[in-house]
Amino acid sequence: MSRDIYRRVENGEMTIRGLGQDDLPEVLDIECQGYSFPWSESIFRGCFRPDYRLWALEICDRLSAYAVVAYMAGEAHLLNLCVAAGQRRSGAGRRLLRHLVAESARDGMSQVLLEVRDSNTGAMDLYVSEGFSIIGRRPGYYPGGREREDALVMALAVDNQCGYHGPP
Repeated sequence: MSRDIYRRVENGEMTIRGLGQDDLPEVLDIECQGYSFPWSESIFRGCFRPDYRLWALEICDRLSAYAVVAYMAGEAHLLNLCVAAGQRRSGAGRRLLRHLVAESARDGMSQVLLEVRDSNTGAMDLYVSEGFSIIGRRPGYYPGGREREDALVMALAVDNQCGYHGPP
């Protein structure tokens, strides 16, 4: 990570807040940059409900990443985390991931679960570096070109007594 990014974090130029429906045009733009098969606006609108947490990360007051987390049966399920193309490898994804894990712990969740494309080594490296472990595989989970792609299921136990303190 460059020194400039560290300065942005230190200076408070990288902030996290709740995602609102007014953010959807920017979210949809980032979503289309990040995925071959992006979520639709109606899918995002369906996530604004009490058992979901939606987070926005801003860099210099510009929406640069978002995350969608569903709370189910005492577990937080990370459904979507995407960083704008120009902000990838800036620490934004890691900062947002740490935030949502910490919030999940504060909200009493026992673990954070997620699925990641088998081919998405960058995301898998991030998750492993933050303490997530592979616990399963979902064959044909993601749409693909001619064939569907497997997802790896990853999990991170969180201590809801003390919160999340980063990888072991």
